[in-house]
Amino acid sequence: MREQAQFDSAIRLRQGLASLGEVYSFISGLYFRGKMAYSAAFHGPPDGAPGALVITPGFGLVPADVTLSADQLKVIANVPVDDRNPDFRDPLQRDAQLISQHAISGCLFILLGSIATGKYVTPLLEVFGEKLVFPSDFVGRGDMSRGGLMLRAARSGIELAYAPVVATSRHGPRPPRLPKIPRHHF
Repeated sequence: MREQAQFDSAIRLRQGLASLGEVYSFISGLYFRGKMAYSAAFHGPPDGAPGALVITPGFGLVPADVTLSADQLKVIANVPVDDRNPDFRDPLQRDAQLISQHAISGCLFILLGSIATGKYVTPLLEVFGEKLVFPSDFVGRGDMSRGGLMLRAARSGIELAYAPVVATSRHGPRPPRLPKIPRHHF
């Protein structure tokens, strides 16, 4: 956000031309890039609905291709991500309820985020219940490992298996490290 920053994403953000997905990918690197690649590879929304929505503090669920201004990013940065914080929880639940009301029967809602804490899970479970699922291979993995797992799945074309959040242990043993991929694959 520094005025002196001259790389493309910084300039685009200052001009209000950077997408939410672009900014979040810059901020969180591998983890969010994995989410973007995975959702692009496997989303299956109904006609007219976005394939992926981003949990955005203070703004709720926002399509990844929506442009973001520096002022909006400052607002996002100042909203504590906590399910007990109404500034975070209320917009998230408002949008989740709207989506749930318009979803077709049998629609599942895939959370590509952490289920280890209640910050995302609690507000979303209140709306989606057993229809809220996540990749079961996420249990026990940290952010970077989940990001790598999603990138690998997107590249291979093999979708991860899902489990209902409500019926799953939210903590588990750390799985083995993912094998290294030669650099030329990136």
